[in-house]
Amino acid sequence: MRITDVRVTPIAFRDPPLLNVNGVHEPWALRSIIEVETADGHVGLGESYGDLQTLANLDKAKPGLIGLDPFDLNGLTRVVYAAVGSNPDPGQSFAPAGDKARASALAAFEVAFLDLQGQLTERPLYDILGGKLRDKVPYSAYLFYKFGRHKDDPGYPADDWGEALGHEQMVEQARRMITEFGFGSIKLKAGVFEPEFEIETLRHLRKAFPDYPLRIDPNGGWSVETTRRVMPQLTGLLEYLEDPTRTLAEMGEVATFAPMPLATNMVTIAFGHIPETIRLNAVQVVLSDHHYWGGLRATQHLAHLGRVFGFGISMHSNSHMGISLAAMTHVGATIPNLAYACDTHYPWQVEEVIAGGKLKIEDGSVAPPEGPGLGVQLDRAALAQLHRQYLDCGIRVRDDTKEMRKYYPDFNPKKPRF
Repeated sequence: MRITDVRVTPIAFRDPPLLNVNGVHEPWALRSIIEVETADGHVGLGESYGDLQTLANLDKAKPGLIGLDPFDLNGLTRVVYAAVGSNPDPGQSFAPAGDKARASALAAFEVAFLDLQGQLTERPLYDILGGKLRDKVPYSAYLFYKFGRHKDDPGYPADDWGEALGHEQMVEQARRMITEFGFGSIKLKAGVFEPEFEIETLRHLRKAFPDYPLRIDPNGGWSVETTRRVMPQLTGLLEYLEDPTRTLAEMGEVATFAPMPLATNMVTIAFGHIPETIRLNAVQVVLSDHHYWGGLRATQHLAHLGRVFGFGISMHSNSHMGISLAAMTHVGATIPNLAYACDTHYPWQVEEVIAGGKLKIEDGSVAPPEGPGLGVQLDRAALAQLHRQYLDCGIRVRDDTKEMRKYYPDFNPKKPRF
C-alpha cells in the first residue's frame, strides 16, 4: 500500500463579516483540501490553511510522499521536516520559538495518512488513535459582534444572521445558536469594543442564560493594566478568560491576580512553549489546534502533558470545513482530559466540501462520522466550485485589517487596543 499521488486544492468559501481585534472577516475564507491516494485507489483526506505560504510548504513536501506507506508516520515526519525546515530528524528537540509552518504542513498530511489507515483497516479514525472515550464531543456557541453585510458586494446574498453590534443583538445571536444547535456553553469574541462594553454584553448573556458557562476572548487586545482594572467586573462571570494579553510573559503577570483560569491559543501554541508556560503558570487551559500543533497524535501528546502538569485541554477553531471538524471530533473523542467544550466556527459556514452536506451539531455536540477513517468523502462538484471561487475571489492571504479599513479608513490594529 504505497502512496502514488498527492493533491492539494485551495478553496474559498463564503464567510460573514465577523469582527475581531484585527478587523473584520473578508467575504471569502481560504482553506486547502489535501488528498493522498494509494495505488489501489484509496484516498485519505486532510484540510489546512489556504494562504500562499501554507500552499507553498505543502507543495514542497508533496514529492517526498510518493512511495511512502500510509502507516509510516515517522517517514512522513522526516519528509516534512526536510522540506519545511533544515533538519529531517523526527527526534530533534522542539525549538523554544516553535515552528508553526512545519507543524502545520505535518498536520495536514498526517490527518490524510490516518484517514488512509482507517480505510485500509476498516476502522474509524478514533480507533486508530487508541479508541474513543466518549460517543460525542461537546462544542461551544461562538458569538461574534458582526456587521449586517460586507462593505463590497461579494456576489452572494448577505447572511441571515443580521447585524450584531449591541447587547440584545448578541443575546439573540446566542439564543439562535442554542436553539438551532443545542450548545451548552457560550464564548464571546472580544477585543472589538471597549472592555466595559463587552463585559456588559456578558452580563446580558448571563441574565438570559443563567446556567451557561461563559468565556470571553479579547485576542490579546487588552493591556495588563486594563485587564487588572476590569478583573473585578469579570470575577464570577467566566468559566475562563482567554488571551486577554498578547505575550506569555504578560499572561503570566495576569495569572498572579486572575481568580479564574486563563486560556490560550495565542501564547502557548507549540511544544517548545510548554516549559516557560509552566514556569510562569501563565495558562491553565490550552486550546489545542491540530492544524498547527502538528496533527492529531500531537494533540493527544499535548493532552497527556496537560495531565502531567495540570492544565486543562480544549480546542481552538478558525473558519473551516467538515474535514477539519471530523478530524477534531475523532481526536476529541479519544482525549481523556478534554475538560471544556471545544470552539468551532462551523455554524457560521454555509458551504461544504464533503459529500452529504454539513455535519450535524446536535445537543451542542458532534459524533464522529460513521465509517472507516474520518468517515467523510469529498463532494467533487463542491470541491470544483469552491476551487473556482478561490481562483475568482482575488484573496490569497487573509487580511482582516484591510477589510476593516473599507468601513473605517483610520482603523488601527495595533495591540493592545485597550
